[in-house]
Amino acid sequence: MAKKSDTIRSTENESQNDFDKQNAEILWFKDLHAKDIDIAGGKGANLGEMTQNGVPVPPGFVITVSTYRKFLADSKLEDKIQALLIGLDVNDSKLLRTKASEIQSLIISAPLSKAVEVKIEEAYKFMGEGLVAVRSSATAEDLPDASFAGQQSTYLNVDGIHQVIDAVKGCWASLFEARAIFYREEQNFDQLSVGIAVPVQRMVQSEISGVMFTVEPTTSDRGKVLVEAIYGLGEGIVSGEITPDTYMIDKSSLSVTNRQHVPQTWMLVRNMDSTNRDDLNKRVEILNEQANSNKLDDSQIQSIVELGLGLEKAYNSPQDIEWAYQDGKFYIIQTRPITTLTENNGSTAGLEVDENEYPLLLSGAPASPGAASGRVVIVENDDMGNLDRIHQGDILVTEMTTPDFVPAMKRASAIVTDQGGRTAHAAIISRELGIPCVVGTGIATEQLANGEIITVDGSSGRVYKGAIPDA
Repeated sequence: MAKKSDTIRSTENESQNDFDKQNAEILWFKDLHAKDIDIAGGKGANLGEMTQNGVPVPPGFVITVSTYRKFLADSKLEDKIQALLIGLDVNDSKLLRTKASEIQSLIISAPLSKAVEVKIEEAYKFMGEGLVAVRSSATAEDLPDASFAGQQSTYLNVDGIHQVIDAVKGCWASLFEARAIFYREEQNFDQLSVGIAVPVQRMVQSEISGVMFTVEPTTSDRGKVLVEAIYGLGEGIVSGEITPDTYMIDKSSLSVTNRQHVPQTWMLVRNMDSTNRDDLNKRVEILNEQANSNKLDDSQIQSIVELGLGLEKAYNSPQDIEWAYQDGKFYIIQTRPITTLTENNGSTAGLEVDENEYPLLLSGAPASPGAASGRVVIVENDDMGNLDRIHQGDILVTEMTTPDFVPAMKRASAIVTDQGGRTAHAAIISRELGIPCVVGTGIATEQLANGEIITVDGSSGRVYKGAIPDA
């Protein structure tokens, strides 16, 4: 292990003396608390709070918001970014993507000061180098009233200081992804007042990963916990690329009241032949025996739920938690408040439908309650230009949504996906927007037709032919 540097000694001593964290360039998780959002962003602050409370969090440090702001100032980028954003109509998707790309190019191409590079390298060496996860942590994310789900970039299996610095700049640039600019505008956040920190933490090579909501998210039932799990790295479940196994747990007894197994044919693992930050991981096929097996047994479910309920108690609010499992141990990757709860407490009911008049076309997981009728518009994930075809009141049908879909999702009256679970991007954003959503149908993009009129019941997970009057 490298010798502890003067910078590291200074950081440790200052933390003991309650130093001015606002001006620190790098802080260890142990130096941070939940209140430090303006220093470490929402994710970084929560990683610090959990570390302080003994939660099994992979260790690491945060490159602070102050470092990002100093980078912008030293590079004289603020005025250039502001000029590109003035008068921008975020609903003009093509122009928004163009401006976003220009801003990101400015950030990526601007040099990072040697002094900051050295401090990042010293911290990376102090934690033992090797594989790390480099994550974005904006000051406007993981908040009680807005999750900003998936707006910025995360890089997994980053190896070596050059890749670390490259990933850090990628995270900074991702603050100006088109989707992030749009979402901030819709939430009335000033574009340049939002800062970003970058947590760098020891990588967990997840054998199993998943998401847990300490309240059932679709019905807001406070007496249930929802756990979803997949094989491999967790990016597949958060994005909605993989439809997970789902476990519903009674909060008082910790017994599993419902389990749904979905065969998994591939998983995401480290790409040993990676050449840049965009190909750090790769898909590998899963053997049939493993593909058809349950991801978690009852003992594992109880262990992760106990961790989740501990976090709910510590934060005094229901939590949305990402977790990973390696070598017999669970790790908490992040936690944030659930932003979409209602007062229904489990009482959300689906439509009463005469299926002779309105035939059932397909079904999936109920992901966001309510019902809506409209015209089907199918959008392929490899053709983002088609998002402009979604008009107000249309029903968006796609394999899965990504954060780039958010402008179109705001125009849609309902969303139906082939893939994903109730904790995936499509589900979370639909609940934030208050529109019905059914996920994990498996066949929606194949079975439904463009222009077809359908009714989506997000409370029951069913999709019907025709426009049902009560929807």
